[in-house]
Amino acid sequence: MSVSPPSDGHQSGEPAAEARDPWSPPPPGPAPDPASAPWTPYQTDPLLAARPPRNGMGITALVLGIVSLVLGVLVFLFWMTWLPGLLAVIFGIIGMRHARRGQATNGTMAMVGMILGGLGLAVSILCGIFAAVLVKEAAHEVRAEAKKTAASEKAEREKAAREEKARHLPFGGTYTFPNGLKVTVAEPEPFVPDQYAHGHAKGNKAVQVTITVVNTGKKRVDAGQAGLPRVNDADGASAELVIDGSGRQKVIDGYLLPGRQVVGKYAFSLPPDAADKAEVEFGTDLSEADYSYWSGPLHLGS
Repeated sequence: MSVSPPSDGHQSGEPAAEARDPWSPPPPGPAPDPASAPWTPYQTDPLLAARPPRNGMGITALVLGIVSLVLGVLVFLFWMTWLPGLLAVIFGIIGMRHARRGQATNGTMAMVGMILGGLGLAVSILCGIFAAVLVKEAAHEVRAEAKKTAASEKAEREKAAREEKARHLPFGGTYTFPNGLKVTVAEPEPFVPDQYAHGHAKGNKAVQVTITVVNTGKKRVDAGQAGLPRVNDADGASAELVIDGSGRQKVIDGYLLPGRQVVGKYAFSLPPDAADKAEVEFGTDLSEADYSYWSGPLHLGS
């Protein structure tokens, strides 16, 4: 007896076909061979491609280089030049590195800023050396002037000391004043006042002072400007001027012609306990307060 085949046409011994949904997408095809794919260039990251160049270092270097050079030209501001110059060199080097790496587009600007910064540094150093030399020279001049002033003051003091020493003479010594009058004061001699004497106390010892004045100049001099001498006793006290009617005293007065001389005689009273020595003070011009001093022991006897 024979068996009839199934109604759908599927024969025995063949695998049954899978049922497929007519509305589903088609199955994926086979993967392409990588060797047969066409070559395409490397795609750059759009974020990296859009990054702006790093030109800030070059701009900063140029600005600081210009500032350092301008400050360097102004010599009195040289001490402010080194810092912007140094920064310009540093930023210029960094900017040039960025340009070599392709991270900046102003490599020339960075190089110019570095050069200007270097020039600013050089100017700062030169100005510093120049200022140091000026300060050294000024200090040397100040020291030299101080030494000169000290030497001048010392010379003046020594001169004043010599002049002051020259003004103090022993009795019989001679001193020439600036107006040309040469004065000699002799050792005081005993003097006996008359009974009408004024200024002589009882028991005192009277002395007579003789002063000789010679005009060594070329012009006449008013000898009356000399005034009266002053006498100090051994204790330094002023002695009293003695005036009597004997006519032995003579006051220096009137004009003294060149080459002429005049002699003055004056009497003074000394206390007995201070009559062993005396000092005579005399000047030729009261308006100048220019005096000389003669001193020494007195030989008045008992």
